[in-house]
Amino acid sequence: MTLDLDVAAAEPAHANPASDPMERVGQVVHEACAGLTGVSADKVIAETRRGLYPGITSDELELALVMAARTFVEADPDYSHVAARLLLDKLRREALTFLSGAFDEADQAQMAERYSDYLAAYIARGVELGQLDPRLATFDLTRLGAALRPERDLDFTFLGLQTLYDRYFLHSDGTRYELPQAFFMRVAMGLALNEDDREARAIEFYGLISSFDFMCSTPTLFNAGTQRAQLSSCFLTTIGDDLQSIFHGISNNALLSKYSGGLGNDWTPVRGIGAHIKGTNGQSQGVVPFLKIANDTAVAVNQGGKRKGAVCAYLETWHIDIEEFLDLRKNTGDDRRRTHDMNTANWVPDLFLQRVEANGEWTLFSPDEVPDLHDLYGAEFAEAYTAYERAAEAGEIKVWRRVRAVDLWRRMLTMLFETGHPWIAFKDPCNLRSPQQHSGVVHSSNLCTEITLNTSADEVAVCNLGSVNLARHVTEDGIDAERLRRTVHTAVRMLDNVIDVNFYTIPEAERANMRHRPVGLGLMGFQDALFRLRLPMGSQGAVEFADESMELISYHAITASMELAAERGAYETFEGSLWSKGVLPIDSLQLLDDARGGDLDVDTTARLDWETLRERVRTVGMRNSNVMAIAPTATIANITGVGQSIEPIYRNLFVKSNMSGDFTVVNPYLVRDLKERGLWDDDMVSQLKLYDGSLGAIDRVPDDLKDLYATAFEVDPSWLVDAGSRRQKWLDQAQSLNLYMAAPSGRKLDELYRRAWRKGLKTTYYLRSQSATHVEKSTLKGTDGKLNAVAATPTPTAAPSPSPAAAVSPGASAPAPTSAAGTPSTAPELDPDAGSTCSIDDPDCEACQ
Repeated sequence: MTLDLDVAAAEPAHANPASDPMERVGQVVHEACAGLTGVSADKVIAETRRGLYPGITSDELELALVMAARTFVEADPDYSHVAARLLLDKLRREALTFLSGAFDEADQAQMAERYSDYLAAYIARGVELGQLDPRLATFDLTRLGAALRPERDLDFTFLGLQTLYDRYFLHSDGTRYELPQAFFMRVAMGLALNEDDREARAIEFYGLISSFDFMCSTPTLFNAGTQRAQLSSCFLTTIGDDLQSIFHGISNNALLSKYSGGLGNDWTPVRGIGAHIKGTNGQSQGVVPFLKIANDTAVAVNQGGKRKGAVCAYLETWHIDIEEFLDLRKNTGDDRRRTHDMNTANWVPDLFLQRVEANGEWTLFSPDEVPDLHDLYGAEFAEAYTAYERAAEAGEIKVWRRVRAVDLWRRMLTMLFETGHPWIAFKDPCNLRSPQQHSGVVHSSNLCTEITLNTSADEVAVCNLGSVNLARHVTEDGIDAERLRRTVHTAVRMLDNVIDVNFYTIPEAERANMRHRPVGLGLMGFQDALFRLRLPMGSQGAVEFADESMELISYHAITASMELAAERGAYETFEGSLWSKGVLPIDSLQLLDDARGGDLDVDTTARLDWETLRERVRTVGMRNSNVMAIAPTATIANITGVGQSIEPIYRNLFVKSNMSGDFTVVNPYLVRDLKERGLWDDDMVSQLKLYDGSLGAIDRVPDDLKDLYATAFEVDPSWLVDAGSRRQKWLDQAQSLNLYMAAPSGRKLDELYRRAWRKGLKTTYYLRSQSATHVEKSTLKGTDGKLNAVAATPTPTAAPSPSPAAAVSPGASAPAPTSAAGTPSTAPELDPDAGSTCSIDDPDCEACQ
């Protein structure tokens, strides 16, 4: 097709003289629109024509095509696929030209024939450049090339492919030479290096990730098959109480962060302010000055230039510096005692919350005088702690202070609301339910609060993550159990392989990973699965689905690790673990319930044959000390085009910002339903903008759709806690559970976090609240890629009031969940970066994605 354009293009910078670039524009656009309903190639061409000018280069023309398609995303989500395919055409030209050394391009049909030859050329060039592991060239590349699925290049949304283009695909001086299916095959080959039949396993692994049924975490995608294959996601360390240990820990942070690791630091052993320093006969300045150094290290070592370093500091609630620790993220006060770039989290023992509920007192200590508290939990902690309280009263302890437990709890919740930090994680359930109690203590979680592994001076805990795309395993009739079984078994094998092919930057991490071999299989696309099942997030049906789906994943993950133990041998420290005693995650709930004297509110329903599996695990063994953890999946969910992790939908129409720019996002499930009912038109788009992506105040929308497509702040957060509780009973680690509250108050926060504790959650993640920014009401067209897509004038809300109306009520319990989906929403749009919120898609939070 020859386009009759008003403006002729000049000779493109890299043009093939034998072809007419304008004729090819029409071919490319029509190919990009093929098979998609609701899109128009003519609209995209007409929009492109508006941006043409004399002398336009081929690079500029390619960008103009992409931008033209993006303009219409708000009208129909399928235009996101159109934009992705137009970007794919640019990528193909870029990669093929780089490899051949002369201008080269191919459309989708041509590329399908060329992909196999391209794979071999790509591997050769990557090895020549020193970027790919030379062992990849020893694979049977003809066999692997024949297994590539070129049509899967068409499955990306624009956000997904742009994210890969900007941050994942291999490049030489900024020129990308890695195409999507080669990228997935490179990762698969990197994970199959030690397999007996490398090609067969590489094809199996490739099939799983290229289909989006499962996705490896970002470090694995970045580095698998490369010269520096640091594939692990999360590292947990304990910082010792002397200067050498402290700076060794900070040095480890730098080395781990360099290759894209997310960090969780346990700072509890470091003595507090006023503690005696024997070596100098002086007094300690406490833990805060060292946290400032750790904060600045995270900024300086920016994960290989791909994203900022990310670290979270944990401190136990009895530490004498806890009140200063709570203030670390404040924007006021002495900036030398603030950590604006580092996350913080409270490591809370059950005894503290029991004191809160009893309106009792709480004593703060310096750890150098009470060193065993760090390693104790449950009844042993309570006994030792009360003994130290008596010793303090008798004058046997020098540095201590007593506060009302309720006052400290209120301050913890106030800071959580004001600054988003410190997060609240629960020490006792993390330890009482840990399979590895016999070999150490869980002293903290990680950056994203889903990892619960032992740490010590000699061992840095390591976890290797990946996530099942739950949306790909459900139909309108329910879960496809057989497909899920296949996915989980292959995924666990891939995660176990990470441990052996991994590049370890510090010996403490390699030692821990080889001894215990923990992995963290999680999930994403939970909200998408609910949409397909027609289940509102704020409903008992969603809670039951969380239970059922997690039970299946848990059953198959444990089975897969057990079968790997039969094939490869059990992990070194298996004997003495809860696994070796036939105690599975569902069984360890009883240990927590016993420790709390029966004060645990968790549904223990089970549907599968756990007794048979329990005996097989006990006799055969486990390949991995830990198998499951639900990470946030911000980036890999973008890549696969589904909702993050277990998150409720943010808005049905909004602008998402990340390191690749600003992207208009429209809920495709909602658009499909509104189209079927004849309700999707320009007026509906305008109404969605007016009400910030919420359906509540739009009279035309039926109530059933308002319920189903309720946004995050329209769902009572108690539903999220209850669903989290159902998942937690099946997990040997934890989950990144964000909580949303439209109008927080001290009483609401108190009720919510006590509910989380009673429901057996091990950890919580961000508390997200609304602020006074909003979506630009006039139009979203043309805003993609611009910084002003969301107004940047937040009005932070106040902290919870200490007045009686908002005060902590020690005996309070959360109300029964009630859906707010049908309530008209006139609240302003969430500003992802304001007040207590972390960005919904904050690149700083992606280290374990």
